[in-house]
Amino acid sequence: MSIDEIEKFISNAKNDNNYVRISFKKRDPINGLFVRDKDFADLKSKNFWRIVPQSQFESYQATKNINLAKIFSGSDFSKLSLLKTNAEV
Repeated sequence: MSIDEIEKFISNAKNDNNYVRISFKKRDPINGLFVRDKDFADLKSKNFWRIVPQSQFESYQATKNINLAKIFSGSDFSKLSLLKTNAEV
């Protein structure tokens, strides 16, 4: 996906704490949370995105430690969709 497509999806989200299902072209999908930290603009300009995976949601919510996130290339994304409830997470 392009930077514009991903940015449009993120900006249409209701708030910054929406969990997202990220489908990839060549791997299994993951549930994640986009992190908008101090390096967000720099990473975005290169089509890289810092995402907290589902396995780290609780720890991240408690500590806000960005080291729990992983960086993914937006060019590997095939589809983004919002998770409707925490039950899906």
